[in-house]
Formats: sequence, C-alpha cells, structure tokens
Amino acid sequence: MPVSFHDLTGADALPEALFKRTESDLSFFVDKVKPIIEAVRTEGDQALIRFAREFDGVQPETFSIQVQEEEFDAAFERVDPEVIESIRFSVENVRAFHEAQKPEEMWWKEMRPGAFAGDRHVPIDAVACYVPRGKGSFPSVLIMTAVPAVVAGVPLPVVITPPGPDGTVDDATLVAARLVGIKSVYKCGGAQGVAAVAYGTQSVPKCLKIVGPGSPWVVAAKRQLTHLLDPGVPAGPSESLILADDTVNGALAALDLLIESEHGPDSSAYLVTSSRRVAEEAIAALPGYWEKIGDKRAGFSQSVLCGEHGGVVLTRDFATAIDFVNQYAPEHLEILAAEPMAVMMKIRNAGEILLGEYSPITLGNFVLGPNAVLPTNSAAKTAGPLSVSDYMKRVSVAYVTSEGYQELAPKAKRFAEYEGFPGHALAVSALRGPLLKGGNNG
Repeated sequence: MPVSFHDLTGADALPEALFKRTESDLSFFVDKVKPIIEAVRTEGDQALIRFAREFDGVQPETFSIQVQEEEFDAAFERVDPEVIESIRFSVENVRAFHEAQKPEEMWWKEMRPGAFAGDRHVPIDAVACYVPRGKGSFPSVLIMTAVPAVVAGVPLPVVITPPGPDGTVDDATLVAARLVGIKSVYKCGGAQGVAAVAYGTQSVPKCLKIVGPGSPWVVAAKRQLTHLLDPGVPAGPSESLILADDTVNGALAALDLLIESEHGPDSSAYLVTSSRRVAEEAIAALPGYWEKIGDKRAGFSQSVLCGEHGGVVLTRDFATAIDFVNQYAPEHLEILAAEPMAVMMKIRNAGEILLGEYSPITLGNFVLGPNAVLPTNSAAKTAGPLSVSDYMKRVSVAYVTSEGYQELAPKAKRFAEYEGFPGHALAVSALRGPLLKGGNNG
C-alpha cells in the first residue's frame, strides 16, 4: 500500500478529516462495554476470571488474580540483567523528574493583616495504574504511571494489567513494579479491569482514580464510570506528529515516524512539512525501514501510515505546518528544524515537545524522565502530561485572627446581604462577638 500523502499546498483550509483519531467515535465500544461493566459489578472476581479466558485467552483452570510474591521473584530470574538495568535506569530518571515536580506539602500567605490562606497538598487514597498488554508488553508504562504515585505518597497504589495466555503478568512489568515499590498488581485489563477498580471485587480494591493509556475499550469504560472513578489524563491510542522544516533529512523524519505508528492500527502518526523534498525522501525511506522491524510491527505501522490516520502532510509554507500542529494538538510532537527552540515557542498545543535530531520520541517514552502518559485526541489543548499533581488533591487552608476578622467580616456581611443569604450575614454579625471564647470581640 502507498503511504498516505496529503498535498495541501493548494488548500485554502486544513481538512477536518486529518484531525480525527480512532477514539473520536466510541459509540460502538460504549455499547459493548456496558454488559462487561455490569458483570463485574454483580459477579466480581468470577466475572474477571471468565473475561480473562474469553478476552485474554487464559488457559489454566485456576489462576490468582493478584500477583503473588513468588511471581515477582521468578520474574527477576527470567529477565535479562541488561533489561533489568535499563528498567532501573529509567526508574531513577523518572523518579528524579517527578520528585522535582512535587509541590510543597503546604503553603500560605498573609492575605490581609491577621488573615492567612493557602493550599495543602494531600495524596489521593487509592489510585489504579493501568498497564496495557494487548499489542505488546509495556514495563515503561508501569514506570510512568506508578513512579509519580509513589513520589506523591499515595497510600494504596495498585497496578492492573491483562494476563497472558498462561495466566501470568509480563516479567519485565513485574520487575519494574518491584523496583518502583509497587506490591499490589492485579491480572485484569480492558473494560473489565476498569470496572474492577471502580467497584472493587473480592480481590481487587476499589480505587478513586485510574491513570494510564489504553485501547478504545478502556477509554469507553472510563467514560462510563466517571461517576465512580476519576479517569485521569485522557490517554487513548498513541499518536505523534513529526514537524520538519526544509533543512531536515527526510529519511530521518521517516525513521521517527515509525515510533508511534508501530504501536497498533488504532494509532495516528503524521510527518508535517512544507518541504516537498523532505516529504518525498520520507516516503521513499519508509519501505526499507518496514523491512527491518518485523512483520507484526511493520503491519501496524503500514496500517497507520497508509491509512486514514497517518502519512505525510505537505503544507504550502512552514507557518501553515505550525498551524496544523496547534490544531491537531498531538500527544507527542517532535520538532526537526534548524532552530527547534524558536519553533517550539510557536507551539501552543502538544502533550510533549521533543527538540532536535538527538531527541527522538523513543527517549521520552522510556528513559528521559518526563512522563510519557500524555493527553490524546486533541485533549492537549486543555490538559498536560501525567504528573505528581494527578495523584494529589489541593485542600484550601485558611486562618483568621481577631484582627483580621475585624476587616473581613463587614465586607463578607455586605456580600451575603446582597446575594440574599441572611444566615451567612448573621454568622458575621454582632451576634458572633459574645459567643467567642474571648467574650465580646466583635
């Protein structure tokens, strides 16, 4: 199949069709997840085990939904030491980044003489980290979702992830969990996993929030359960834009176009450039790269880059290419340009921005430090990457002395009277003074 080529050099406006993602219409999935959610709500573990067989192909007659201590131990025995070291390296960098990001426990300032106000940051009681497995194994996702939970001090951070056919969790994911400090890992994915942490089952604890990327099934389940579970950063199927000016080697742009397009057929990935040379070089280079990455991932990449949600976009000028980026609001944006920092200052909407030829998305996904769980489907217009703050909540704190009260109370009383709240007004009226410990102070 030919690479999808969108020549917009003669277009007066950017086509709306290019901005649609696979998760834009979830109506099919919403209808399908409803009975799954209901089954988990009413049957608990029994439904999780049944769906593990039906959806994940689990073969053993019995298996533990919660990962046992000996399974963690066995994972360390089986995983290559170099992989373990890479995981450890990633955990260190991601932890350092998020520790620097963590807000101070409490701040406040004197708003007026004798009147103090501020914020206290408190971790959420229980958060579920979703680690997908349908198109591969992703210990990196565990790191990105679980490290900030631990840094934030969440009392009960748990991981849910689909089991393999043998009823086990991916070994490297278990290695990552132990190195991060996560002890509670559960074998349940998809819509049923989301439902399990929303309602709680005999094995899986009820959580208040879920974080992490997932398939349209996961996204649809999150939307159905928002009354029970904070769905966190809207992280759906992978997407990326490679923004390239006319100084770039098109083959390099094509190389980085592979990164997110190989995740799966529901991904989105475009090279956006105003250079016809760069566009043509990229298109010419892709078939050679596909030959090097194996049939499975090449098939995923081809389905994206030769389909409706990917390919090469040629704009009439570089300013229009930047407009395309801001309108698309990609999860990942890589800028390949002579002056990437200057270009970045013109970008308003992106989950993450990687600058220059030595900053491919691969580094951000695995080892650089910033969180790789990012807003998708244009949510980057209003949302940012997963952060320590997503595992915490702010509690406003205020303290007023007798001196401060004298100034604030009359003003508050006027507000209350104007808005028609006599009870509010009475609480700051002359009635208060005799009731205070110090006697008539008002």
